[in-house]
Amino acid sequence: MAVSSGSRINTNLSALNAYNALNNINREVGVHQLRLATGKRVNSAADDPSGYVISKKMEGRIRAMSSALDNVGDAQSVYGVAEGGYQTIADILVQIKEKQARAANGAMGADELDAIASEINALMSEIDDINDQTKFNGTTLLKKTSGSTTYSKTFQVGEGSSETLSVSFSAVTGATALLTVAAGSVTSANISTLTVDEALKTVNAEIGKIGGSLNRLSTKEANLTTAITNTEAAKSRILDADIAREQIAAVKLQILQQTATAQLAQANASPQVFLSLFR
Repeated sequence: MAVSSGSRINTNLSALNAYNALNNINREVGVHQLRLATGKRVNSAADDPSGYVISKKMEGRIRAMSSALDNVGDAQSVYGVAEGGYQTIADILVQIKEKQARAANGAMGADELDAIASEINALMSEIDDINDQTKFNGTTLLKKTSGSTTYSKTFQVGEGSSETLSVSFSAVTGATALLTVAAGSVTSANISTLTVDEALKTVNAEIGKIGGSLNRLSTKEANLTTAITNTEAAKSRILDADIAREQIAAVKLQILQQTATAQLAQANASPQVFLSLFR
């Protein structure tokens, strides 16, 4: 930096130096004030090129994992709806088993057996209705007959596109498939032929599979939540401003701003001392 002897007035180097220093300080004050206003240490790529690139990459990861977390929640909801349908079917099958056992009573007359058969027919019709009505977002989940479309969807449950989970329900749970007799066709003569135990085994197996899948999804949910938190922390260390440090720097620069302004005023006034030589 050039330093003036003070005896030249055509070019006031002291004033120029003070002016340059004041401009630099003003620029730095602006940077720290922006950081204090936004809470970010990196407000543009110029502040920290590598840090900006890394933070954007982390932001992409965070958003992808957040979407995956939403997908996990939707998959849990699908399983929950299907589980509710299966559980209701299982409860109805238990009632049918109770009716079946009740019908195996030598003291029953024809009218009583017909009444039991009528109740079973009504319960089987409800099983079919449940299969039709168990839906998620307008899509039927349960497979009523062997010719019905099987629900099978893929959910991305991680950051990468390959981190997926398949949700499907392939068991045939219509009344006819479960009990080998069509709803409405049960009579006092064929009550005993209803395959209730096998039906309960089929439905309970599906409920067990759903329970295992829900536990798996809960683990993925916890893992994603932890990963999002840790990635946010890493991004914060790069991107966010240390408010206390920025405030200290801003105060220091404000003091320097005042002293630089004072020195600029003095440097502008100093050449006037040479007017005394002309008296």
